[in-house]
Parts: sequence; structure tokens; C-alpha cells
Amino acid sequence: MLFNIGQQIRQTRKKRKISQAELAKALGMSRTTIGQIENGTVQEIGVRKLIRILEFLGLELRVRSAGQPPTLEELREEEER
Repeated sequence: MLFNIGQQIRQTRKKRKISQAELAKALGMSRTTIGQIENGTVQEIGVRKLIRILEFLGLELRVRSAGQPPTLEELREEEER
């Protein structure tokens, strides 16, 4: 799951033409941490830190039951990316 979140963060960051260093500086984090989050290799990340990254990039974290098919809204959003 964290790997998928990291991929979305990377994709959105690149779409907005923001470097890892710029994102890290804006949020008071290290570039290494941003890279580890994007690669899904971060050992531990707090929810508040993750939410700060998502909010900065205009993303949100959603919770749904495991194994559920995506909603129509989620499919539309995926198409837009």
C-alpha cells in the first residue's frame, strides 16, 4: 500500500514539475526521506508527515474496504492522471 502511495506522490510531484529537493525543503523534510517514500522503502513514516506531503501536492488519503473494486469516481480520477 505504501508503495502505491509513493508512486502516486512521485507521479504528481513530477507532473507539477517539483523536484524532490524542492518538496523536501517546502515541508522541512530531507530529500532522502521523500525519495524513500516515493520508492516504498521508507522504514517508518508518521501519518501527519504523509498527510502534509499529500496536502502540499493536492492529494488526499482515502480509506475503503480491502478487496473492494474501485468506485466510478476513482476510475475517473485514474483516467485523468
